[in-house]
Amino acid sequence: MSVFKYADDEIGQKEMIMTVASMLIGVGVLTLPRLVAHETSSSDGWISILLAGAVTLLFGIIVSKLGSRFNQKSFFEYTSIIASKPVAYVLTFLQSIYFFLFCAYEMRAIASISKQYLFDRTPIEFVALSFLLVIIYAVSGSSVGLIRLNVMFLPLVLSIALLMLALSIGIFEFSNLKPFFITPPLGILKGSEQAMYSMLGFEIVLFYISLMRRPKETTKAMVYGIAIPVIFYLIIFIFGIGIFSHAGTVNIMFPAIEIAKEIEIPGEFFERFESVFFVIWMMTIFNTTSMAMDVSRICLTSVFKKMSKRTCILILSPLVYLLGMFPKDQVEFAMLGNIISYSGVLFAAVVPTMLLIVAKVRGVTENG
Repeated sequence: MSVFKYADDEIGQKEMIMTVASMLIGVGVLTLPRLVAHETSSSDGWISILLAGAVTLLFGIIVSKLGSRFNQKSFFEYTSIIASKPVAYVLTFLQSIYFFLFCAYEMRAIASISKQYLFDRTPIEFVALSFLLVIIYAVSGSSVGLIRLNVMFLPLVLSIALLMLALSIGIFEFSNLKPFFITPPLGILKGSEQAMYSMLGFEIVLFYISLMRRPKETTKAMVYGIAIPVIFYLIIFIFGIGIFSHAGTVNIMFPAIEIAKEIEIPGEFFERFESVFFVIWMMTIFNTTSMAMDVSRICLTSVFKKMSKRTCILILSPLVYLLGMFPKDQVEFAMLGNIISYSGVLFAAVVPTMLLIVAKVRGVTENG
């Protein structure tokens, strides 16, 4: 199978905005209203989402500043300049494991949700394998091509989601949002913690910034890329509370999908809008999972320089499938999610911040 080569192997600000937004808008948005509502009272979860968005934006700017400090160098290369090659090998390998786990989690999540809402008689293993095969095909091509899929898919996904919310205005009850500001500060902070886990993924910029045509635009792209999902999460949460009430949202596994199920289109010519919503939503989960596997591959080939891209994909693919299928029940799957969330905070916030501080203290720039 030949690999298509793009005439232009660089990306611009628009592509980076879509890439960041696509990474943040994934499986997490389906459960975020429930998780945030569980920690907050009434509709106060919007405060938690905004607070989480502000913290995410702060660390997103740190990540972009770190990457743009080293023009078109890979994560492994500029980490070697900042903290020596042994440290770069360790951090790059650990990043590969993190994105590998991220990919396995997304694959299992989409398989489980697909079985629940679309393929109730299809074994979950087969659904997961089918999804993974498409991911393998996508990752086998160019990273630039993969990134440009975000420009194609994300506007469509957001348009369908906003159409869903527009059609549900008739069942929205403003009284469900009252009373306001009754959640204690600790509850707001716990809600922010849950929201932040759904906003992980912006650290992918550390690995794709080397493809930027003008790396100095990365910070602006990061700001817009984070703002899009934060605003979207706010709208989804408010609609979830307004339609199902606080108590209802807490007890619904996937409030975003259930909103689509509640929609009644005039004329009754289409009864299952949630199927359309979910199928379209799979596009952004496809992008998220594909980029996670691609970054895992980039990290591994940086550490093991003699390993070819295709060999790396052939090694990663069965491991992703086996790990994704390993959890036997929802409890074990939630444990995998917690591991990824805690690791994400480490690699998205702690590591980039430490690297940027060391780079500034030592006065390290692109030329070392």
